[in-house]
Amino acid sequence: MKNRKKGKMHAFQICLLAMAVGINIIGGQIALLLRLPVYLDSIGTILAGASLGPLFGLVPNLLSGIVMALTGDIYSLYFAPVGMITGLVSGLLLHGRTVKGPRLLLAGLGVTIPGTVVSSLINAALFGGITSSGSTILVQVLARTPLGLTGSIFVVQFLTDYADRCIAIFVVSAFLPILAGELRRRTAGGE
Repeated sequence: MKNRKKGKMHAFQICLLAMAVGINIIGGQIALLLRLPVYLDSIGTILAGASLGPLFGLVPNLLSGIVMALTGDIYSLYFAPVGMITGLVSGLLLHGRTVKGPRLLLAGLGVTIPGTVVSSLINAALFGGITSSGSTILVQVLARTPLGLTGSIFVVQFLTDYADRCIAIFVVSAFLPILAGELRRRTAGGE
């Protein structure tokens, strides 16, 4: 067996990142097609962060955001920093762990809050609450209440982000035990 240098990406890590990008793109396209109020484009990002660590969590949403922007959803590129934050935070909170029950809801909250602040600012500053997401309808309805546009963007963004992140963490927590044995050892950089 040869020694591998620390810090070098390995083939299994690259493959897992490529799979994470694909999962993000497929999930995002399903959410767009069905006009869902959740995004489903962070499952791969959270998978990368939880299985490979925080720095790897930054990559999938950046790449899937670029691909989705080039193939019809330009909003994805603008919100790529949100996904990168989600990947980083999920790597910090979930790396090597599976969560269930109430801990899933707490992990969802921890992963959601930093990205929600950034996505709300992007949405309000650049788009005035109107994006390709199904949550746009909720923002427009709530904007006519005392919350106003900015308040409604934040409330809807938090609720949809939280639901989306809890779904993603649930899926990843169900998948991580399958990522066992040899594959888990290889994605961690072992021989």
